Amino acid sequence: MSSTAPARRPVLYRNGSVYSPADPFATAVLVDGPRVAWVGSEEAARSLQDSSMDVVDLDGRLLAPGFVDSHVHLTETALALSTLDLTAAGSLQAVLDAVAGAARTGHGVVLGSGWDESVWPERRAPTAQELDRAAGGREVYLTRIDVHSGVVSASLARRLGLATVEGWLGDGRVEHLAHDRVRAAALDFDAGRRAELHRLGLHHAAAQGYVALAEANAEQVAPFEDLVHLVALANHGVRAEGPTPRVLPYRGELVGTAAQARAVVERFDAALAELLGRPPRRGESLVGLAGDLCVDGALGSRTAALRAPYADEPSSTGDLYLDPDAVAAHLAATTEAGLQGGFHVIGDAGMDTVLDGLDRAAQLVGERALQGAGHRLEHAEMIDPEGVERLARHAVTVSVQPGFDAAWGGPGGLYEQRLGAGRAAAMNPLASFYRAGVPVALGSDAPVVPLSPWDTVRACLEHHDPEQRISARAAFLASTRGAWRAARHPDPMQGQLAPGTPATFAVWDVEALMVQQAEGTGSSWSTDPRARTPLLPALDGTSLPVCRQTVLDGVELFRSEDF
Repeated sequence: MSSTAPARRPVLYRNGSVYSPADPFATAVLVDGPRVAWVGSEEAARSLQDSSMDVVDLDGRLLAPGFVDSHVHLTETALALSTLDLTAAGSLQAVLDAVAGAARTGHGVVLGSGWDESVWPERRAPTAQELDRAAGGREVYLTRIDVHSGVVSASLARRLGLATVEGWLGDGRVEHLAHDRVRAAALDFDAGRRAELHRLGLHHAAAQGYVALAEANAEQVAPFEDLVHLVALANHGVRAEGPTPRVLPYRGELVGTAAQARAVVERFDAALAELLGRPPRRGESLVGLAGDLCVDGALGSRTAALRAPYADEPSSTGDLYLDPDAVAAHLAATTEAGLQGGFHVIGDAGMDTVLDGLDRAAQLVGERALQGAGHRLEHAEMIDPEGVERLARHAVTVSVQPGFDAAWGGPGGLYEQRLGAGRAAAMNPLASFYRAGVPVALGSDAPVVPLSPWDTVRACLEHHDPEQRISARAAFLASTRGAWRAARHPDPMQGQLAPGTPATFAVWDVEALMVQQAEGTGSSWSTDPRARTPLLPALDGTSLPVCRQTVLDGVELFRSEDF
């Protein structure tokens, strides 16, 4: 005897504000299964309501499309949530005190993340010997906030044999291959612990109003198996213990031919099929070979590749991991294989390498084919106006993190320390991308910046350079509809709310709603009610909207206890 799950009743949300291009003054929406059935006014909702529906009183709350984070590292985000959080540490001594406190409890390696010596009076990282003393002999591994370098205790360095590995700097700092070895050891989980971390990260994201996350996997970040298990759990419910945000999987693996690109996909599909008990269907595989496929490193760790030396380390211009020929071969191969390609790139010399590679790839496969492939770049922090125009010509999407500017931009910030005032002033040119027609998607790079979507939107409004600020509406669209499109989602209506669109949204407590233009810029969106511009939360106060419910394709991912 077989049984089927009962059909879901339609749900009528009333008495709120609905962010919808179909009706910017809407206060109600009817959800029927996975789709939006109707959007309209309170008066119409009263006549529409009947006993076949469940009714939710929004009580003035905002119902808006759910957020998509275009660049995350889910396992490391969950580790940051469950281990030593050093983001608020204001000094070297504060880190050592935190390590000492953590070492008095539990067992195994003391793990921590988020430290940033650029805001400390000492302006240096803890040494291996200092970590040994603080931890009383326990092994310690602390990742820097940019996750491109870290520090380890002498005891851990000895166990992992780091003294002969490239990237061991002798004083406890690790980068390059030495850091890769430490990260591999730290992320060597059994299946149970891995699933526990994945669930923690996904449920945390849902509670922040995220409906999807673009996972930027690469070998130096997390093993291939980590991505496969994450996709199986999030997108197929394997060991998920409830619905979660969708994962948009990217694998940062360099290829030189279309056959090599297809082989990566086939390897992913085979591993996923083993977990699912069936072959993946169309649209269930890798989105692309992109994400954290690194052309260079990070500014904080002084590994981003620069045209001119670092201001605070004149002997170094950072590290360049790929050349234009490798970039061109990868983009040509992914284009021919029908996949998105892309790279992590931060420094201006790194961007020069990518741009030259794009030009060469266009010669290999043709400009039209290259433009149609949907290639993307992660971060793209240092780029001049000519470079922006070249990205636009090749139709390359940029996946950027406005939270970087909020954390490190402006006078005295990390950018200025590393680059000097002149170069720092030109970082993260958000508005320039928009003006040139470069598609933009927004993300956090969590755990580098916390999963906090309205902080991301606010960072766009408050960019350190007034000329690079964008409106709240532009930032919101880049975090919702634009992010789905950047990941080549097959449903072009995902990320917006109107009759017939997917029922994918979040419900927010808000203090006030308005059309918010970045201060110091011209009016991109009219604030006149007659313009019928949908309203968004006012982000000029100290408090941000609070998520009360998150829904993906009509399925509830999160609901707060008081909603």
